[in-house]
Amino acid sequence: MDKKTVLPRFDDRWTHVYLEHGRLDRDESSLAFHVKDGVVPVPVHQVSLLMLGPGTTVTHAAMRVLADHNCLVCWTGEQGVRMYAHNNGGTQFSRRLLWQAHMFCDETERLRVIRAMYVRRFAEPVPVGATIEQLRGMEGARVRAAYAKAAAESGVEWKGRNYDQDEWNHSDPVNRALSSANAALYGLCHAAILSAGYSPAIGFIHTGRMLSFVYDIADLYKTDLTVPLAFALVKDGDADVERRARMACRDLFHQTKLIERILPDIAEVLHVGDDLREDADESERRIVTLADRAEVGRVPWEPDSAGEGRAVGDGRS
Repeated sequence: MDKKTVLPRFDDRWTHVYLEHGRLDRDESSLAFHVKDGVVPVPVHQVSLLMLGPGTTVTHAAMRVLADHNCLVCWTGEQGVRMYAHNNGGTQFSRRLLWQAHMFCDETERLRVIRAMYVRRFAEPVPVGATIEQLRGMEGARVRAAYAKAAAESGVEWKGRNYDQDEWNHSDPVNRALSSANAALYGLCHAAILSAGYSPAIGFIHTGRMLSFVYDIADLYKTDLTVPLAFALVKDGDADVERRARMACRDLFHQTKLIERILPDIAEVLHVGDDLREDADESERRIVTLADRAEVGRVPWEPDSAGEGRAVGDGRS
């Protein structure tokens, strides 16, 4: 694969790896995680998301390897539940981001995307002409039914979705399992979104947060994956439920081929055809300066002619 012209593939990788209490460093062309008991190899070319928990340090050389392999790195809280920061994705071209922004800014297109997201979640046909409000009501009922079904099948008592990140240990085991599983799901969706050049902040159903689009996409999968998984884990015991949830998610995401589905699902709800790769022109943008001329005709709504690009601070408005 010529990495100068083709994005590293996202859909043939492992999902995520969580690390804590150790030092991540470069080891030849890959990575090694140094812990008290020894060294753990990290096959960076096979990982899409690396979650760094408390007590981890990472070297400059390791971050360069991660960037070269299009691996999203997230600095998280304990058990991977809260994300504090992340690096950039693997593409340097903005056409998918511009399309996403266009769909958000056009009210008709935005409603079209919202409807597609809701319809995508239902197994049964949606009534023709159903309003967004009606779809929201149907979705709420579907989620409540998913919790009730999982509770009934597992025999685990369900008191509702209730947890506080600042009082983590006060949450019941099933809520902690749900939060840990959803954190892994959010991370994987986030990695996919950045990998293809979309913005995690431009959401359609969720808005106003830097991860709004991540929540939009993760919601396509929660009731089928993380909800039944969390209840099944607690049925087998509540000891170390957060770690077990992460490990179980890794296996479940692999079994359901989730990593192969996310980008095609995004393209479907945003109504775009996307080969998910860079062409030769895109790769050239990696070295173009802000003062170079803008390219014409890369997105459907761009005018036939474009003015000269400008350097930052050149005094023109």
